[in-house]
Amino acid sequence: MTSHDKRWHFRAPWCTITRVITDNEALVRAAALNNAEWCDALSRTHGVKGEFGAAAWTAPRRTPPYYPDAVTLTADADAAQILERVDTSSDDCSVKDSYSSLDLSAAGFEVLFDAQWIHRSTSTPFPRTELRWRRVETAAELAAWEAAWDGGVTDLFLPDLLADETVAVLAAFDGSAVVAGAVANRSASVVGLSNTFGDWPGALAQIAHLWPGLPVVGYESGDDLDAALAQGFEAIGPLRIWLAQ
Repeated sequence: MTSHDKRWHFRAPWCTITRVITDNEALVRAAALNNAEWCDALSRTHGVKGEFGAAAWTAPRRTPPYYPDAVTLTADADAAQILERVDTSSDDCSVKDSYSSLDLSAAGFEVLFDAQWIHRSTSTPFPRTELRWRRVETAAELAAWEAAWDGGVTDLFLPDLLADETVAVLAAFDGSAVVAGAVANRSASVVGLSNTFGDWPGALAQIAHLWPGLPVVGYESGDDLDAALAQGFEAIGPLRIWLAQ
């Protein structure tokens, strides 16, 4: 049970409940926008130029593998308008429904998975790590990072990504070998954490070193969600990934 659940359980005054709900909604908005900015940054390295609207980020043609063609930014995003701005005829077209508020089944989409947005406060202590972490700096290091992240994937994370000052590809090294990693991207008020493997504590500590004073957000499901919660994150709201069939 989170602190927010406890306040509800003990019937805190209405003003307190309203403030908690508002805080969570603001965090979800920040997390969704941050994630859309990361999807946009990665897509641009593949020549796909997305567009930010009031209700969603959308890409006019298919984004790189594992990345959505749209990310909703508000709970009242209009499904029809979003689908008009993406290529629904392409294989694996997908929509990140940031509030689990859409029903895309009539348009031929099915739910791929459900997840939770997560948030880690700046007041939460950072755990210790014994690994040596730093920012990936070269194309060769990035290729080694990608191979450690998923040995079956190549050329998803391209060298142009290293020139983006708002993005940090982070790696832990044992000698020259990459043994853990993550991606962080900075927005105006939060830092997004994604693609984490091997060592959550080290990734969090490196983010605090790069961008001190900013809370960390992201989204996870299943065992990865359990791992995030064990590192001081809290779940702040549901999201859903829809995949065209």
